[in-house]
Amino acid sequence: MELIAATRNAHKTREIQHILGPEFRVRDLLVHPEVSKIRESGTSFEENAKLKALAASKQLPGLVIADDSGLEVDALGGAPGIYSARYGGSNATDSDRIKKILGELGRVCATPDGRHARFRCVVALARDGKLLGTFEGIVEGKIADEIRGDSGFGYDPIFIPEGFDQTFGEMPAEVKNTISHRAKGIRSLAVKLRQLEPVN
Repeated sequence: MELIAATRNAHKTREIQHILGPEFRVRDLLVHPEVSKIRESGTSFEENAKLKALAASKQLPGLVIADDSGLEVDALGGAPGIYSARYGGSNATDSDRIKKILGELGRVCATPDGRHARFRCVVALARDGKLLGTFEGIVEGKIADEIRGDSGFGYDPIFIPEGFDQTFGEMPAEVKNTISHRAKGIRSLAVKLRQLEPVN
């Protein structure tokens, strides 16, 4: 089954493909430059995922998926939340955003117990401008004291999932892609995809 991921983030596309496995073929908007940039104007992960999936599905044939995901740190009032990819400004790198989180936790004097956080992901599925469903995945954990590991992307090097001692950045992809927020959301999506009637 072929899917188009409404993203230009190659890391994210590879992760989705890895989670779904060979039963599915995932392409993204890097091969569809004609699709205009989609403004994420929603106030929640679900709204942004829907916006992206619906907008792309109006411009491209077939099944379109879009995810919006991010990090919620309790001691920072749930920040960066839906602004995870833009935290620190539009030109900030992953390293800049990580340093900003660690710096802010230092400023609020977060105790070890006060570093609780979660990754949240919502995946939306659409076809021909119609929403077919949304699927949420959450993984609880905490923020490490320092950057650890260089695997994954985004905030992976500072997030330690509950029940583990390693950050996502230290874990092999096979482990992370079994327990992550995106893995949980994508697995729920896969159940729905297998139930869809084929379109001729």
